[in-house]
Amino acid sequence: MISNTVFDTRFRSALARMAERDRLLTCSDTVDPHLELAAIMKKLDGQQALYFPRVAGYETPVVGNLMTCQENCEAAFGTDFHGIREMIGRALGAPLPPVLVDHAPVQEVVVSRDIDLAKHLPILQHAPNDAGRYITAGIVVVQDPTTGVYNASFHRLQLLGPDRLAIKLDYGRHLRLAFERAKASGQPLPVAVCIGVDLSLYLTAATMGSQMPESADELAIAGRLSGQPLTVAKAVSLPNLIVPAESEFVLEGEIHTEEVALEGPFGEFVGFAAPAADAPVLQVKTLTRRKQPIYHAINGYGRETIGLRKYVLEASLLKALGPAIPIVTDVEMTAGGLHRFHVVVQVRKTSPQHDGLQRNAIMAAFGTLKDLDLAIVVDDDIDIHDPLDVEYALATRMEASKDIFMIPGARGHEYVRVSDRGQRTKLGIDATVPFDDRARFQRVKFADADVSKARFSTDTSSLDALLESRLK
Repeated sequence: MISNTVFDTRFRSALARMAERDRLLTCSDTVDPHLELAAIMKKLDGQQALYFPRVAGYETPVVGNLMTCQENCEAAFGTDFHGIREMIGRALGAPLPPVLVDHAPVQEVVVSRDIDLAKHLPILQHAPNDAGRYITAGIVVVQDPTTGVYNASFHRLQLLGPDRLAIKLDYGRHLRLAFERAKASGQPLPVAVCIGVDLSLYLTAATMGSQMPESADELAIAGRLSGQPLTVAKAVSLPNLIVPAESEFVLEGEIHTEEVALEGPFGEFVGFAAPAADAPVLQVKTLTRRKQPIYHAINGYGRETIGLRKYVLEASLLKALGPAIPIVTDVEMTAGGLHRFHVVVQVRKTSPQHDGLQRNAIMAAFGTLKDLDLAIVVDDDIDIHDPLDVEYALATRMEASKDIFMIPGARGHEYVRVSDRGQRTKLGIDATVPFDDRARFQRVKFADADVSKARFSTDTSSLDALLESRLK
């Protein structure tokens, strides 16, 4: 149990743990931030995190592929994936407000005149057909002008000029709501773009769905996740805004409510390039950083983009489904579903009265996470983390004429191109057996064996001799 455990989730502490556990590879060559660095990240996607100390034209090193696999995540947080989910689960409870500090590492260097983002930051051109250079690991911190609640969220930012960025604001997101409120008041929206942040904020910023309502202060939620308050400092040029003190970079600025610029195309997590469209413009007023900062980059179409939400969404589902459907024991947001669109739900039936609740769980899952398009529910003897075992359940326990049901015209994600601007039929599959039939579907069990006592080797001399004797 980690309910009262304190974790050091600072960005540099996480990198140090990853290095200690051989989850961080250092590139000895000089790499070009124009296409080459992102291409290397994509080529090694799903493996160790990558550290590039030599980036052409820059003194600032780049780290990428940070959270591309379970092993990286476990090393970064210093716990297993169950522990990470527990951390997220407790974060969704009582918040822990941030603590204001006078001296912030991210404000060791302050640039407030003649700002040239391309000079200070090794911003990558990720793919040949992208519209330009993009900041992809920037977490935008904003205080809603109406509610006063702090929000932190990921948004892609296209470099337009020395101090100007186009920011993608999806409808339905909390930052979009804050922007619309600022626009209604006729005022620009003050924001801070934070790069290389505490991992507690990194996960909190990726949280979505019913478990992260607009009223939730995500800086306070980040503190509860790590078990200690997030340290923050007053922004240098935005007097009413606070920023994470342990970040590597912070870009302080304002989103103009009347100015737009063409943003995109850019390769997004679904594998397609998001088309060019008008987007608001963020003008940077001040750049602050550490004396020797590390730049964090995320490939738009890469496993970190989809993987960073896996544990967040699983924890959100369990927190929502547990009280409503007590037979739910576990969930798995699958890799093939981009850890976002498909889920496998495990249930444990202990009486005939539980029959039918598995379908309630499917509908509750759709209600909790709007982007879910497919939900499969299986019994507790199925390993939901093993795709082969899940497919076994589909092959032996699902009767298509009775166990498949659809919810047409439901809201999903607008990036899914087969949808009608985000509306799509959601599919539920019941691959469980009735409680009274469990004995009939029980799989063959083998005796327990202690394989540690059995010694094996690659020596096949005895087999070779036998085969040779048979040939004579």
